[in-house]
Amino acid sequence: MIFETVSLLAQQQSSPIGVGYWVIIGASMLVSMLISGMLKKRFNQYSQIPIRLTGAQVAEAMLRQNGINDVQVIHTPGHLTDHYDPIRKTVNLSEPVYQMNSVAAAAVAAHECGHAIQHQQAYAWLAFRSKMVPAVQFASTIQQYLMFGAMLGAGLFHSVTMLWIWVAVFAVTALFAVITLPVEFDASKRAMVWLEKSGIANQMEHDRAKNALFWAAMTYVAGAVGAIAQLLYLVSMLMGRRNE
Repeated sequence: MIFETVSLLAQQQSSPIGVGYWVIIGASMLVSMLISGMLKKRFNQYSQIPIRLTGAQVAEAMLRQNGINDVQVIHTPGHLTDHYDPIRKTVNLSEPVYQMNSVAAAAVAAHECGHAIQHQQAYAWLAFRSKMVPAVQFASTIQQYLMFGAMLGAGLFHSVTMLWIWVAVFAVTALFAVITLPVEFDASKRAMVWLEKSGIANQMEHDRAKNALFWAAMTYVAGAVGAIAQLLYLVSMLMGRRNE
C-alpha cells in the first residue's frame, strides 16, 4: 500500500524527482515502522523480567562506578524518550525506565550512561556529532522547505544549482546519521560490559538486555541506510542532469 501511494504521488507531481525517490522514502518508512514495532515489542517483553535495581538506580551506580559525579539522573515524560544531555549533564530517563526494576529498564539506563562516559572521555565520534548539530538543524530546515516545494510540484529542481542545494543539505543529514551509528553502538557496548561486570544481570538477563539494545540500534541503522539511499539517488539525478 505504501509503495502504491508514493508512486501515485510521484506521478502527480511536475517535479523531476521521479517515482524512484518516493519509493525510497516509502521503503525507508516501512522498514523504520517494522523495526520500531519490534523494539517496542522487545521492550514490553523484557519489562516483565524483574531485576533488583530500578533504571534510575542502575544509572546512578554506573555513573558513580565510572567516576562521574557531576551528572544527574532525572526522569522525563514519555515512552522511550530516554537520552543524555551533554549540555545540562543529565541522564534523562523516561518514567517507565526510571521507576521500573526490569531488564529493559536496566539496558536503556545503562546505554544512556554509556553516552555520559563517552562525554567524560571525550569520545571522538560523540564530539564530532555534537559539533555537527547546528549544521544539521539548518540543513533539516532547508530540507523541509525543499521537500514541501517538490510535493507541490514547484519545479525547484529544473536547474543544476537547485539540485546541488538539495544534494548538499541531504549530505549533511546523511553524514550525521552515519556518524550516529558508532556513537550508539559504542554506548551499547559500554552498557553491556558494565552490566556484566557489575553482576546486576545474570547470563540470561544479559542476553535479553543485549537483544533489546540490538533492536534499538537497528532504528539508527535503518535511518542511516535510508538517508544514504536518498542521497545516492539525488546524486545520480544530478550527474544525469549534468550529462544532458
